[in-house]
Amino acid sequence: MIGQSNMAGRGFLKEVPPIYDEKIKMLRNGRWQMMAEPVNYDRSTSGISLAASFASSWRLFCNQQDDIALIPCADGGTSLEDWSVEGALFQNAVLQAKAAQKISTLSGILWHQGENDSNGQKHLLYKEKLALIIKTLREELNVPDIPLIVGGLGDFLQDGIYGPYFNEHHEVNEALMQFAEDHEHCYFVSAEGLTANPDHIHFNAASQRRFGIRYFKAFQAKTHIMQPLPDEDEILEIINNRVLTKNEKRENLQYQFAMGAITADEFKIQLTKLN
Repeated sequence: MIGQSNMAGRGFLKEVPPIYDEKIKMLRNGRWQMMAEPVNYDRSTSGISLAASFASSWRLFCNQQDDIALIPCADGGTSLEDWSVEGALFQNAVLQAKAAQKISTLSGILWHQGENDSNGQKHLLYKEKLALIIKTLREELNVPDIPLIVGGLGDFLQDGIYGPYFNEHHEVNEALMQFAEDHEHCYFVSAEGLTANPDHIHFNAASQRRFGIRYFKAFQAKTHIMQPLPDEDEILEIINNRVLTKNEKRENLQYQFAMGAITADEFKIQLTKLN
């Protein structure tokens, strides 16, 4: 997971049902841990990202036996220049991915970035800069054919109080689409129809869930997703209605207790019912 805040996720946690799955892991402190949102905790404002529904779709529709793991490396507010191959963000992403490769197989790169390059004619060099980043990343990790999924920017960016700052987001979207067309093993995912938090910068939680499904479809079919998928509601319903295992229910209980949502007595009673 690399890019800026819309990859890290800023969807409000309470707006969507949580996703629990003991076979979805995340890299935290150098170890695989059971996924919990926010996955990409880059800021105190971190929230729902596209990662959980991407991973859940993979689990439900692609491989129900194996684990899938997420490597969160996105950082909010970062420009393409901040992701230069000499910089700390790029080097950290390589370090984290190499650590994961010791015990796992790297299967894909999820990219969402561009809001911070939507002014000042930065879009003119966007494809060139991104090409160097991805080429070097693939070389460093020795994965020349790994799929890269690139997401489009939201149509809402110019509607908020910071709208003038994003006056070239259409041009960045065009650059992202053209980049995906021009490069092998790269697929573009449209953000058409997705909506924002009140800030009109970040995708809201419901849209992040849909975005993750679109990313998965692009990854699975190795194709561009240029419009909303007809079965997004159906897939979300399947994800949200999945029956939790005992371990997943226990994890949910522990979270509720830790957050003060249930008392110690309620925790003990409900925990006993699981055993």
